[in-house]
Amino acid sequence: MSFRRRLLISLMLWVGTLLAGLFLITLQFFQLYESAQNKSAVWLALGVIYVMGLGISAVIGNRIIRLQVEPIENATATAVELVKGNYRARAYESDAQGSLELNKTINVLARNLQEIATIRQMEQERLKTLIENMGSALVMIDRQGRISLINRAFLEETGLTSSSVLGKVYREISLAPELKSFIERVFMTETRSRDQIEFTDGVTMKNLDVYGAPVIGEHERWLGVVIVFHDITELKNLEQVRKDFVANVSHELRTPVTSIKGFSETLLDGAYQDTDTLLSFLEIIQTESNRLEMLINDLLNLSNMERSAFHIQVEPTDMKAIIERAVETVHPKLSEKNIHIDLSLEPIMVKGDGNRLMQVVVNLLINAATYSHENTTVKVRLFKQGGQAIITVEDQGIGIEASEISRLFERFYRVDRARSRNSGGTGLGLSIVKHIIEAHQGKVEVESTVGVGTVFTVYLPLASEF
Repeated sequence: MSFRRRLLISLMLWVGTLLAGLFLITLQFFQLYESAQNKSAVWLALGVIYVMGLGISAVIGNRIIRLQVEPIENATATAVELVKGNYRARAYESDAQGSLELNKTINVLARNLQEIATIRQMEQERLKTLIENMGSALVMIDRQGRISLINRAFLEETGLTSSSVLGKVYREISLAPELKSFIERVFMTETRSRDQIEFTDGVTMKNLDVYGAPVIGEHERWLGVVIVFHDITELKNLEQVRKDFVANVSHELRTPVTSIKGFSETLLDGAYQDTDTLLSFLEIIQTESNRLEMLINDLLNLSNMERSAFHIQVEPTDMKAIIERAVETVHPKLSEKNIHIDLSLEPIMVKGDGNRLMQVVVNLLINAATYSHENTTVKVRLFKQGGQAIITVEDQGIGIEASEISRLFERFYRVDRARSRNSGGTGLGLSIVKHIIEAHQGKVEVESTVGVGTVFTVYLPLASEF
């Protein structure tokens, strides 16, 4: 039986008893009880009054309950909803004495809880968004060594799925041994650590910058560890390219400078008096000076191309005529090895810079002549395919290892250093080719077989589709 019903019955009994007692007192006061003839009428009147008292008490009790008990029950129901997490629930603020303050207090509490829940939800959403969109991979491991939290970058970096990672012990998932070793060290020592690890992923080498730290909760309680790492392979490669460039340019500059200095000192020591020696040394100095000038010019051109402000003068250009002029330019070099040129050129117009495209073809032809054997053939093709102009330069040279093709367009990179250096090349030709073609919104590809030859393929947009 509810509190409200018990209270109503108690009020009815109390009011009825009170009315009956008052009636008996009234009867005794008027001495109606002394007449025997009126006793039954008195009891009847008493019963009627008692019933009336119960009815009146029910009405009064219901009114009292509605004013006093209902706000309390409403406040109780509101509190139950708040316990369940429904912070939108509100208590009815009635005018009943004593319950108004209670309901107001509960409503203030409900509003505060709702505000706290809203702020907490916003913070959780912000934290989730931050973790999911951070550039570094993140993984959190609990006290039992199970992975409790990961982000999208972690899945992309490791190639795993969330179902195969969450809830699993970190030792059991497929991670690089070097990364597992780092996690193990942080997990066992419960100290902060940072390291750069290197490992093999398939056929490629990867470098990771890894940071780990313990997660400490309230009362200095250890909750686990958090590991953050990101891929620095590209940065390492760029750093290596920079180091190689500095070393190579120093070496390339030192060679002609040393020759010029040595022969000039020899001449100053008296060798100039011998006419034959003088002329021979001057020719060598001139050759090395030309080589030095060519190297500096190529460096300046490459530096200019790598700037964001580099632009080309685009206009409709006869690509067939460009190739024919380039062949005439390099003909003396091809004749030195008795290399035959096989041309198959379609009349095609591209929209580009004629001088720059001339530079591209000349560099490709010189590269073919440098690495080709004597009495071989270099095939040059120009045709349309897929809305593009395609130029292929195929030689019958030494070929290139598959592992070296990716580095072929690096500055100063040479497949055969001795051969290319003796030919007077600077090692910058293919780098310049790549930058010029990209500036024309095209691309260049390489296919090669060791001992058979190499094919360079250049793709350029047609003049009408540029």
